[in-house]
Amino acid sequence: MADLRNRFLGIASPNPFWLASAPPTDKEINVTRAFEAGWGGVVWKTLGEDPAVVNVNGPRYATLMSQDRRVIGLNNIELITDRPLHTNLAEIRRVKRRWPGRALIVSLMVACEELRWKNILAQVEDTGADGVELNFGCPHGMSERGMGAAVGQVPEYITLVTAWCKHYSRLPVIVKLTPNITDVRQAARAARAGGADAVSLINTINSVMGVDLERMQMIPSTDGRGSHGGYCGPAVLPIALHMVAEIARDAPTADLPLSGIGGIGTWRDAAQFIALGCSTVQVCTAAMVYGFKIVQDMCDGLSNFMDRHGYRTTQDFKGQALPSVKDWKQLNLNHIEKAVIDQAACIRCGRCHAVCEDSAHQAITAMVDGVRRFQVKEEECVGCNLCASICPVPDCITMRALTPGEVDARTGIRVSGEYANWTTHPNNPQRLSAAD
Repeated sequence: MADLRNRFLGIASPNPFWLASAPPTDKEINVTRAFEAGWGGVVWKTLGEDPAVVNVNGPRYATLMSQDRRVIGLNNIELITDRPLHTNLAEIRRVKRRWPGRALIVSLMVACEELRWKNILAQVEDTGADGVELNFGCPHGMSERGMGAAVGQVPEYITLVTAWCKHYSRLPVIVKLTPNITDVRQAARAARAGGADAVSLINTINSVMGVDLERMQMIPSTDGRGSHGGYCGPAVLPIALHMVAEIARDAPTADLPLSGIGGIGTWRDAAQFIALGCSTVQVCTAAMVYGFKIVQDMCDGLSNFMDRHGYRTTQDFKGQALPSVKDWKQLNLNHIEKAVIDQAACIRCGRCHAVCEDSAHQAITAMVDGVRRFQVKEEECVGCNLCASICPVPDCITMRALTPGEVDARTGIRVSGEYANWTTHPNNPQRLSAAD
C-alpha cells in the first residue's frame, strides 16, 4: 500500500496536500475544517502588521468559465488578512496545539525594514507554528505599497529579506516566488543566496479578468472601478510546471526543496509537480470551487496511482520526469513521428481534417474513394500532434515513431536511429564541428 506520509524541511504531515495561503486559510474555523477533511497542512493566510489591511467591501473574485460552466481560471483582488495580528496569532497557537501532526506554516508580508521582520518573526515563532513562508509574490494591492511582487521581482531584495528571516528565526523559511518575472531562476537563486530552506511557486499571475461590454467596465468592479488582480486555477498549471522545472534543473538551485503551487485540482496534477521535483503541493482554487473534501479524492487517486506503479512513497517518483525536460536545442531532430487515426474509434466529426487543412500541413483527407473518411497522408504529415490534441475521442489519434530503416514518406530520408540535435545540425551556422 502507498504511504502518503510526508516530511518537508523536517515538518511532518500525513500527506503532501497543503492548502495554500489564501482565503480558505484565513481563520481558525476554516483551518480546523480543512484538517478535519484530511488536508496534510495549511499555509495560513498572509499576516501583516497592525493596523490591519483594509479590503474592498465588494466583488473580489471573477472567473473564467469553460463552455460547460467549469471554472478554469479565477481572478482575485483580495489582499492579505484584514483581521488584527493578535487575533490571527492566537488562533494559530490554538490550531497547532489541537493538530500537532499537521503542518502549519505562516505566510508573512511586511515592509522591507529589518526591525519589522524581526518583530513579526518573534511573534509567529511563539505560536508554535512549523515554519514561515515569505510572500514575495502577491501582484496586486500590496505590491503598490512596496511589498509582495515588488520584492519578488528584485533579486537583491529577496536575498536581503530572506537573510534577515534566517537570522532572526529558528523556523524553516520558505520563499514564495512570483511568476510575474522574466526568469524565475534568478529569484530562486536569490532566495538560495539569502539562506532560504525552500521555495514555493507559483503565486498568482497579474491579470485583468474581462470587460463588461454593456457597462464598459472591467470585471470585477467596485463602484464602477476595477483593478488588476491575481490569476489562478487550472489554466495556470502549465506555467507553474514550467517554472518548477526550470528551478529544479538549474544547477545553483537543483537541490533546493520545492513546494508546488498553481492549478492543482486533481491527484494527477499533484503527481506531475512531484514528478518534476516538488515535495509538497499547495492547493487554493480547487478548494474554493469544490470545498475542502476534495482532498479525499486527491489522496485516494494518488494512492491508487502509486500502487499501480509500485511506488511506496512519493519519494520513489519525486523528480523522475525531470531528466526529460530539456532546452529545445537538445531535442533529437532525427526522430520522426506520424499521426495514426483509429478508424474503428473515429466518429467522423472532421475536426482533425479542419484544423490540419487550415492551421497545419493539409495531411488529413476528408474523402477516400467518394466516402467520408479521415486518413493521414504520411507524405504530408510532419508529426505536429495538432490533430491528436484536438480530437474529442481519447486515443483515437495517436503518434507512431518511425523505426530505424523506415523511409519518411515526406522527405524520402531513411531514419537512421542516431541522435542529432540543433547544435550539430548542418543548417545551423553556429553548429559544433565533429572535432568539438
